[in-house]
Order: sequence, then structure tokens, then C-alpha cells
Amino acid sequence: MEEKNETKGIWKVIGASSLGTLIEWYDFYIFGSLAVVIANQFFPKTNPTAALLSTLATFAAGFIVRPFGALVFGRLGDLVGRKYTFLLTLVLMGGSTFAIGCIPSYESIGFLAPILVLILRLIQGLALGGEYGGAATYVAEHSPAHRRGFFTSWIQTTATLGLFISLGVILLTRHMLDADPVKSIEKFNDWGWRIPFLISIILVIVSIYIRLKMKESPMYTRLKSAGKTSVNPLKESFGHKANLKMVLLALFGATMGQGVVWYTGQFYAQSFIENVCKVEFDQSRTILIWAILFATPFFVVFASLSDKIGRKWIMMIGMLLAVVSYNYLFKNLYSIADDKTKTEITEKKDVKTMLTPIANTGDSIRKVVTKFFYAEGMTMIHTKTDTAYATAGKATIKPLVAVSKTLSGNDYWKMVGIVCILILYVTMVYGPIAAFLVELFPTKIRYTSMSLPYHIGNGVFGGLTPFIATLLTTIYTDNIIVGLMYPIIIASICMVIGAIYISNKIDPEVND
Repeated sequence: MEEKNETKGIWKVIGASSLGTLIEWYDFYIFGSLAVVIANQFFPKTNPTAALLSTLATFAAGFIVRPFGALVFGRLGDLVGRKYTFLLTLVLMGGSTFAIGCIPSYESIGFLAPILVLILRLIQGLALGGEYGGAATYVAEHSPAHRRGFFTSWIQTTATLGLFISLGVILLTRHMLDADPVKSIEKFNDWGWRIPFLISIILVIVSIYIRLKMKESPMYTRLKSAGKTSVNPLKESFGHKANLKMVLLALFGATMGQGVVWYTGQFYAQSFIENVCKVEFDQSRTILIWAILFATPFFVVFASLSDKIGRKWIMMIGMLLAVVSYNYLFKNLYSIADDKTKTEITEKKDVKTMLTPIANTGDSIRKVVTKFFYAEGMTMIHTKTDTAYATAGKATIKPLVAVSKTLSGNDYWKMVGIVCILILYVTMVYGPIAAFLVELFPTKIRYTSMSLPYHIGNGVFGGLTPFIATLLTTIYTDNIIVGLMYPIIIASICMVIGAIYISNKIDPEVND
């Protein structure tokens, strides 16, 4: 009976912690999911590639400051408690996300727009730096020792589910704006993109209400009652040689590689499908949505398995599989959408030229060429839109060329399968890592000690993946998979260090 009540209690803890963490991840990733649209809103339109890179850099900035958030809020969590610390991070995250949805465009306020976005993005990064460590620690300190991996795995699912919800809300919003698909896209790109940011405030309010009813972690409560809480968590975490060694081992032997695998398998995969493969907006999102749906249960599977056989080798094998197969899998993604692998049906080629008045710009001369390709009994549609803007008596501005490919059912599900494999690697490296980090550090400095390596590994090494990978493809334009050099090198280094120095022994009792 006692064990049943304990289990019932832990599910309440998991539910309250996971909901808040899920919302924070949604808020954080909605920005990345709308990178192309945001680039058009908050940066000059004269150079779309530079605008996209600037947006990805702003996106990455939120990751880079996460370690600072880990230090600030980790210290606060070890001094005053877990509950109120990650309640504060939730308020900061929700407020910043709502504010991004309210910022006027670049055309309205000029360079002030990207500056405000950057500031709010930095606040988001600081808040997330304090959220994850608090939630993982809170759940772990409520969990039975022999099922720590299983129970903390539910916190691990929130990052991927946050991305899943952000993609779903974006698609739902886009299709609800207008019955006409063309008008719906125009409205979404103009102002509808703000809706996913604005509605997050409702989710945050609900989560704050739930978290206010939560109690403090029992381990921390006992520690505080005994007067054994840390006086200086930062000094004890990083000033003591033994603990600093564990922090560095956690970073270079686990979280660094886990971070690049996470962001390659989900964010860079979406960016690659949309910007390199040129798959149209809806399909590039739904491919990821289906893959996430199929793969997410494996966070729990691999974390539960780690309770039985240890955390180390599940994470190391996940990194190894990523390193040896990334090039092959991404080449296949490109091949699926490549016109050269298919036969053009020339009699179905459709060419339209339109003259459209645009306020304050003059007229746009838009040439839309739609080609149909045949392969394996299915048809792929390739649409190229070549738009030139002109004003009476003035030279035509350089044309804006947009390519969009609509995949056949067979090709579409092939891509879903490949992305699902990429996310399975994510579940292997990410599912067990919360329990692994919790077991490395004593209760009184756990929040601070585990948060820093996690957020450097994920925020700096992992968060820079989409930006560095995209940047490499703009430098080495003849190599479509050159961007994978970065995650492969980082994961390889981490895998070697982890395999040699990390212990596979599970700590049955978290140190007090």
C-alpha cells in the first residue's frame, strides 16, 4: 500500500513538473520553428540568406546564455529551493515569448526590431538554463532509486514534445487563417505567425497555477531542516577538485555529444529538409511531427532500460550510431527530393506569369513554373517561383527565387522513416541523461552542478548546430552534407571520452 501511494504521489510530481517544462520548451522552440518567417519579419529582406543566418544566430544566442542561467538559477535553487526557482523561470520564459509576438517588424521600427528580439531571446535562454535542472532534480528527488531513469524520462520527453506542439500550433494557425491556401500563407507570413507566440501566455498561466500547489522536494526539505544546505553552491560545485572533475566529465563525456545529436536529429533535420531539400512548408513540418510521434515513446524505453543495465552504454551507442550513419541518412533525404533521381513529365509542365501590384514597392512580375516528376509509381511536384520587383522608370530589383517541392506519398513516408531513425538516436542519448546527471552530484549542490554541464553541452555545443551546419553549407556550396562535420566531430570526441572515463555503475542512493 505504501509503495502504491508513493507511486501515486510521484505521478503528480511528474505531471506538474512536466507540464511546466513542456511549455517552456514550446516557448523556446517556437522561435526556431519559425526561423524563415522571423528572418523575413525582423531583418532586411535584401539578402534572404543573411537574414536566415542572422535569425539562426539569434536563435543560437538563446542557447549560449543557458549556462549563465544554469549558474544563476542553479545557485538560487540550491539556496532557497527547487519549487520557487523554476516557478520564476516559467514566468520569465512565458513573458518573453509573449513579448516577441508583440514586437513591430523591421519595416516599422528598423534595427530596433532585431535588437529587441535578441534581448528577449537572451532572457528566454537564461530562464531555460534554470528550468531543466530544477525539474529533473525535483522529479529525481521524489523517485524510488531503482526506477530513477524511468521516472525522470518523462521530463526528457518534454523537450521533443515541446517541439512537436510548436510545429502543430504553427500548422493549425496557418490553415485556420483563410480557406484559400495562398491567402492563408500570406496572412500567416504577414501577421499570423504572432499567434503561436501570443497564446503561450495562456499555457503559462495554467502552469503557474499548478506549480504553486507543488511542495518542495523531500530530499531538499530534509537537508534544509538539518541546516545542511549549501552556503555557496558555486564555490562548492566548481571550487572543489573532486566535484569539478565530475562536472567536466559530465560535459565532455556525455552532454556535449548528446546535445549535438539532439539538435541534428530534430532542428537541423527540419532545416535541411526545408532549405536544402526544398520541401514545402507544411510537409517539412509534418514529416518531423510524424517522426516525433513514432519515436517519443523510446525516451521512456531507453531510460527504463538504463535502470537495469546502466546509463553509459546506451548513451555511447546512440552517439556511435549517429556518427557512422549521419552522412548516409542525410544523403538519402536529399536524394528523395532530388529531381535528378526522377523522370520529368514534360507534357504536364505549367508556366504562369502574373503582374501583382504591391504597395510602396511597385509591381511584382511573378513567374511560376510547376513541373511534375514521376518515380516509383508516384508523382512529385516541383514549383519554382521567380519574382522580380520593379518601379516605373527604375531598374528591376534582383529577382527573389523560391523553390518548393511537394513529395509523393511514398517519398514523404521515406523521409518520415529517416527522421524517425535520427530521433531514435536522440532518445538513446537523451532518455537516460537526467538520471545520469542527478547521480553524479550530492543534493546540496545538485541543481547547480548538473545544470551547468547540461546547458553548456546542449546550449553551446548543441544549440550552435543549426547555425554552424547552415553556415558551412553556404561556404562549401558544392557539398550538401558538409554541415554534418560539426556534430560528427563533437559526438566522436564525446563518445571516446565517455567510453573511457564514465562509469556504468548505477548509484542506488543519491548522495545527501
